[in-house]
Amino acid sequence: MRRHDREITDRAELLQIMKKAQVCRLALNDEDGFPYILPLNFGVEERDGKVILHFHSALEGRKLELMARDNRASFEMDTKHRLQYFPDKGYCTYAYESVIGKGRLHLVPEEEKHASLSCLMDHYHPGQNAYFNPAAIPRTAVYCLEVESMTGKRKKPKPEQ
Repeated sequence: MRRHDREITDRAELLQIMKKAQVCRLALNDEDGFPYILPLNFGVEERDGKVILHFHSALEGRKLELMARDNRASFEMDTKHRLQYFPDKGYCTYAYESVIGKGRLHLVPEEEKHASLSCLMDHYHPGQNAYFNPAAIPRTAVYCLEVESMTGKRKKPKPEQ
């Protein structure tokens, strides 16, 4: 990272950013050599010292085909966006927090789907034990990314003048 003064290395801080983010962008390896990037809803949990990201989709489609060919993936999520414009100086900047990382995806077995989907629901409805129709479980592909490495970056807002 070029700007080490903006780097976030503390695991607890990285997890806090992940918990605040609303979208996770997942990059898969496409067969034509270009990354295939998707914005996804997600859940995040720490289990046995590992960070696990939970996703869901239809039972078929391009992302599942790519994942079956190569389960390596990268991810990015960000939050605390703040555009700042200082017209007197002709200067514009953007504050944010972000986490990027990589890991390997795997499909969740049928008997573990409910727990994985509950984690996803809890991300958007924390502490509410939000209901979802269990009839959707057999019609839903559920997969997880076990994070192998991640790093974060923060650019704080500049003081207003």
